[in-house]
Amino acid sequence: MKHVIHVDNSDFFRKIMKSYLSEKGLEYEGFERGEDAVNAVADGQASFLITGLELPDMSGDELLKRLITLPQKTPIIVVTSNDVSEKQNHYKSLGVKAIIMKSDDWKTELGKILKLN
Repeated sequence: MKHVIHVDNSDFFRKIMKSYLSEKGLEYEGFERGEDAVNAVADGQASFLITGLELPDMSGDELLKRLITLPQKTPIIVVTSNDVSEKQNHYKSLGVKAIIMKSDDWKTELGKILKLN
């Protein structure tokens, strides 16, 4: 079973993500703080990390920079409401596999990336 770690500052969006991923048969672990997500990824159990870019304890850049220093390379998917089109290459250089806009059909896009459809 795939284990997905999700970090987002929105409790509401974490609940939606948990419901969606659980329905698809994935094991979900959600966090509000980036530090908690880094620690969970460092434990080595995550198949994917899904993150927003606005967190209460660190910036999205800081989170990504911390994650790429870990020995295990967990695929990172950014799901955000921020327009990051100008920074996509920067985020890819920090290990981001995909960037999905929340305003798009994010469930379909995420399903394709995670091969859930």
